[in-house]
Amino acid sequence: MNKSGSRIIQASNPPSDREIGEWIGEEAYEYWKRVTHLIELNYPSIFTPEWLFGGKKHGWSLRYKKSRSFCTFIPERNRFALLIVFGAEERTQAEAILDSLSTRTKKVYDEATTYHDGKWVLLTINSSEVVEDVMKLLEIKRKPKKRNGA
Repeated sequence: MNKSGSRIIQASNPPSDREIGEWIGEEAYEYWKRVTHLIELNYPSIFTPEWLFGGKKHGWSLRYKKSRSFCTFIPERNRFALLIVFGAEERTQAEAILDSLSTRTKKVYDEATTYHDGKWVLLTINSSEVVEDVMKLLEIKRKPKKRNGA
């Protein structure tokens, strides 16, 4: 594993769970596992996460996609970042729920750059509050499946 910079850039193989934990740190890795679990719980059998290598500049990322982008986990040195790209219609829905999100998440959303393909929101996942915000934002991308008894 290449240890220079903030991204994992060794191209030969995607990082293992152990390598992810070591790279992003113990606390960030707990949030990584928590968000993974919540996606599996709320979207059972929908996504097959796929490791992507973005070259020496961007390194490895783990993309969740089913016909269109859902979210991308980005393991950075001592940080778990999560990217959500909102299209025009999704931005309208996201902006309608901004007041229900934490101040920090609202600020990141407001400051995110809007490109031709959507608004790219990159959140640092480092608190339960941000995990809750992410799950609310992901509901805009795709409604969770109804669970038995839920």
